[in-house]
Order: sequence, then structure tokens, then C-alpha cells
Amino acid sequence: GITGIVNGMDVSEWDPTKDKFLAVNYDATTALEAKALNKEALQAEVGLPVDRKVPLVAFIGRLEEQKGPDVMIAAIPEIMEEEDVQIVLLGTGKKKFERLLKSVEEKFPGKVRAVVRFNAPLAHQMMAGADVLAVTSRFEPCGLIQLQGMRYGTPCACASTGGLVDTIVEGKTGFHMGRLSVDCNVVEPADVKKVATTLKRAVKVVSTPAYQDMVKNCMIQDLSWKGPAKNWEDVLLGLGV
Repeated sequence: GITGIVNGMDVSEWDPTKDKFLAVNYDATTALEAKALNKEALQAEVGLPVDRKVPLVAFIGRLEEQKGPDVMIAAIPEIMEEEDVQIVLLGTGKKKFERLLKSVEEKFPGKVRAVVRFNAPLAHQMMAGADVLAVTSRFEPCGLIQLQGMRYGTPCACASTGGLVDTIVEGKTGFHMGRLSVDCNVVEPADVKKVATTLKRAVKVVSTPAYQDMVKNCMIQDLSWKGPAKNWEDVLLGLGV
């Protein structure tokens, strides 16, 4: 048979209690106030209006078909029509997707920032300062980005594929969009609707008691390699190697 084992993550590189890139360090007990302060620092850093009350969605990823940046960008106009929200996009990759990111920033200058360069400190700041992490993968063997988001208390709005299904629990640690088409040459209108609808749903939950519970649920998990390593050991021992 086939056994699937989810990834662990490097919990020392990604540690909100010690992360040198953050304006304010925090743990599960101080996350709500600290994340608001980190959001204000992030807004100032990327040049968005500084307002902790405005929900902020982050997208971080390689700009290639697998990660669905084209689907994410196609969903932004519908999200902006209905919600007062800010979106920060970070990534590099295929030039056509880099151009798409810049074009959506030009369309929504006070609401969207697109950072089209490799910037590790900003990735850490986005994990800490965002209210929701958007993961729009067409397919994803396991994924690390959602683990990093949860480590920083940021619920994930994700496509329901691969390891994202195994690691994000609807209503507890994030929001599921449903499965997106794996056809990399087409942006399906139904997929755009799934992304927009789920992100609008997530944004409405931000600042509610349910959201505060989600932040805590994300942070109290052990996302290290301890559990996955034990699972690997069990599988290998079961094979008699």
C-alpha cells in the first residue's frame, strides 16, 4: 500500500518568539496584540495605509502554475468589490506572472502591494502581520507554507489538495476552498469563484472570537519534524529495512 507522511518544518528558523525580522515577538498567549502590531509594521513596510482594523491577506509563493498565482490574481477584483481588505503578494518566477502581480497592484494602489523579488525578511513579516494566508495551489504534495503560517498564528485559506487537506482543518486552523482544476493552461471561472468566496468568508471571520480561537489553535500545534520522523521510522521498520 501507499503511506502518505506530511512534512514537518524548521521550527527554529520559523519561530515567532525569537524571529529577528519581526517588529514584535510573540507566542500563543500574546499573539493577538502582537499580530496587530506586526500588521501595522508590515503595512508601513510595504506602503499600505496603516490600520490594524483592515483585514490583511498574504500570498507568498513561487510564481508558477502549480501555485495558482493567476487564479489568486483573477479573484482579487471580486474580493475588492465587497470587502475592505488589503492584500500583499510576494514572489518571483515566470515573467508573465510577475507582470500579473504588478498589474493588480496598479489597479488597486491603496489596497494591493506586489513585491516581485526574493525577500526572506518580508516573508517572515507577512507571516506575522497577515490575518489570513492564501494558498491557491492547483496541486501540492504536502506544502510548507501553510505550516509556517500556522506557526505564526495565521489561519490559511487554501485549495483542498494534497497535504493542504491533511494539515488545515476547516473552521479550526483555516478555510478550505475546494479542489482547483489541475489544468495549468486555463484559469477556470469556477476556481476564481472558489478563491474569492473563501477569502471573503475568511475576511468576515477576522476580528471575531472564532478567529481568535483559530489563531490559538494554529499556534499550539507541534509542527516540527518530531511526528513525521516517527512516522517515517515506523514505515521503514515495518518494511524490515
